[in-house]
Amino acid sequence: MVHSEYRSNFPVGAGMSGFGEATAVRRTGEGRYSAVLDADFGFEQALNGGYLMAVLARAALDAAGRPHPISTAASFLRVAKPGPAEVLVETRKSGRTAEVARVSLVQDDTPIVDALITTGALDGDAEPLYSEDAGHLPAIEECVTFGGDGGGKDGFAAQIDMRYDPATMGWLDGRPSGRLEMRSHFRLREAYEPDGVLLALAVDALPPVVLNTGRYGWSPTVELTWHMRAVPAPGPLALYGSGRLVNDGWFDEEVEVRDTAGRLVAQSRQLARAGRRPS
Repeated sequence: MVHSEYRSNFPVGAGMSGFGEATAVRRTGEGRYSAVLDADFGFEQALNGGYLMAVLARAALDAAGRPHPISTAASFLRVAKPGPAEVLVETRKSGRTAEVARVSLVQDDTPIVDALITTGALDGDAEPLYSEDAGHLPAIEECVTFGGDGGGKDGFAAQIDMRYDPATMGWLDGRPSGRLEMRSHFRLREAYEPDGVLLALAVDALPPVVLNTGRYGWSPTVELTWHMRAVPAPGPLALYGSGRLVNDGWFDEEVEVRDTAGRLVAQSRQLARAGRRPS
């Protein structure tokens, strides 16, 4: 049985376009879903990890019949390729307020991503008892773009509209700040209001914070845990990325996601491999 709120927001397998279609799953059996991974949510042949978590979230929400992906802990085992994939959902616990499932993305009978996903229902009218203020992010008109204007037909930049804080983009001109930081406004280029599945993409949308230490190249995520903290208000999201340590080829990255009301709606931490230093 599919929760009515889930069905209205996330129809499974048909009737979707853009991000909805790219993350669609179709139930093929008990705990089994098919998907077609979209090259437009990747860089060359490496698909974005947040996009893959969004696909896993679709399947977990449908299997549980609950509207929100409360917590996701994902291990990225191999590079996902555009094209057919299977998502396997194994329920570990089903309670009154939450359901926990092991969710795996498989291609060619090989596990690509393994995740433990907790689903539930958040109250969109809930008021926080305590919340820290967000860091500084300039207004959208004071921010800069990177990676094209989205006019092309393919690639991540054609799907995502990012407006970056100039103070965190010195690495583009060979002047990295030396601080593990990255900040940006975020929204899809299509008309799609933020929801729990889009938050999975948002927490992994920033360029790696390690770029500001002079490390360039691919920085693959090894493990990423993220939490949905509130139902986001309509409009663009604000992403605040930071980190604590770069050591022995590894770095960590934390991301806070705020909505237009300034509320913390998602937070994440990941461990990743650091890119190379320029020769």
